[in-house]
Amino acid sequence: MRASGIDEYYITGQASDWEKFEMWAMTVPKMIRNPLYHWTHLELNRPFGINNMLLSEKTAKAVWEKCNVKLSTKDFTAQGILKKMNVEIVCTTDDPIDSLEFHQSYAKLKNKKTSTKLVPAWRPDKAMAAEDADSFNVYIGKLEAAANYEIKDFASLIQALRIRHAYFHDHGCRLSDHGIETAYADDYTESEVVNIFKRVRRGKMLDAAEIGKFKSAMMYEFGVMDYEKGWVQQLHLGALRNTNSRMRRVLGPDTGYDSIGDFEVARPLSKYLDRLDAGDKLAKTILYNLNPRDNELMASMIGNFQDGKSPGKIQYGSSWWFLDQKDGMTKQIEALSDLGVLSQFIGMLTDSRSFLSYPRHEYFRRILCRILGSEMEQGLIPNDLSHVGAIAANICYHNAKRYFPFASEE
Repeated sequence: MRASGIDEYYITGQASDWEKFEMWAMTVPKMIRNPLYHWTHLELNRPFGINNMLLSEKTAKAVWEKCNVKLSTKDFTAQGILKKMNVEIVCTTDDPIDSLEFHQSYAKLKNKKTSTKLVPAWRPDKAMAAEDADSFNVYIGKLEAAANYEIKDFASLIQALRIRHAYFHDHGCRLSDHGIETAYADDYTESEVVNIFKRVRRGKMLDAAEIGKFKSAMMYEFGVMDYEKGWVQQLHLGALRNTNSRMRRVLGPDTGYDSIGDFEVARPLSKYLDRLDAGDKLAKTILYNLNPRDNELMASMIGNFQDGKSPGKIQYGSSWWFLDQKDGMTKQIEALSDLGVLSQFIGMLTDSRSFLSYPRHEYFRRILCRILGSEMEQGLIPNDLSHVGAIAANICYHNAKRYFPFASEE
């Protein structure tokens, strides 16, 4: 919308919902070949059933009215949409200090009003963000309160996080997720990290080397926690965030001014995974890259740490964020096929922002099946619908259900 000349008033400003929708409708026809064009019409088709008109300034009012009629029915409550889209499990992204009170409330609905399971996912990135001493110390105070445990040194920091990790486990959490620029695996000693934590707790600004050592120690501790509890760890690597300082001052962080970064990935990622694997403490791991230059890097990296026991233990995760589009998904599938074992892939794990974004799964399935079907026709893979179809079904559903430790608890 910004690139189309739409004023911020109609994007994040005080315009009414209708005014914002109308501006979006005016923008959509200009979005040809952008995934938002595909997603918009897939979402109108499923679940709204609007498949006979394209969204534009001319159709905006009719689409608005049709959708709002349906949104007023019980089939279009949050639970209704989850049921309509056959969603079995939703994982939210939660900080270690989060109370999980809404998970507790939702658990009381189990077998009453919903068949969709809701569990938290552990996102502890703020607990290692020591580059900003003031913000970090405020966070540590909140962590102390959440864990009901005094944090007086590095050891007690880790213990407080372990308390919260166990709390999350008790509330059904079985996976972690880190949104970081790259993996952190600098060499460090215990005494160095102890002293670094003391410095930042005194409000001292750390230098780059100290920040790297601290993050590396924390990432190792997080990895060990996940392994000990049998969780899956996810690493989303490569985002360059909040690049526009002027707009950050106006709107705050995470308001659409992020891009693909070009950080070093291979060496630190390999070292991080090896550090855990060397002590036999490497959990199931999913790796996601944001820079497409790293596709083959990731697809080859996962082969270094497969253990011959858990099928697809280390996963090259589906395309996300800027790569969550036809070309990005195709290239990720191609890289995994060329350098890994596609049939073990756990497929699309959507990074949803709304209850209507589940057609992104269909988007992925269409792309996967187009690739497989085209190669069947070309004779590049067997023209055996039963065999290839089973692989597609596994990638789209069964592999993920087997991979994550949720199903075994039902």
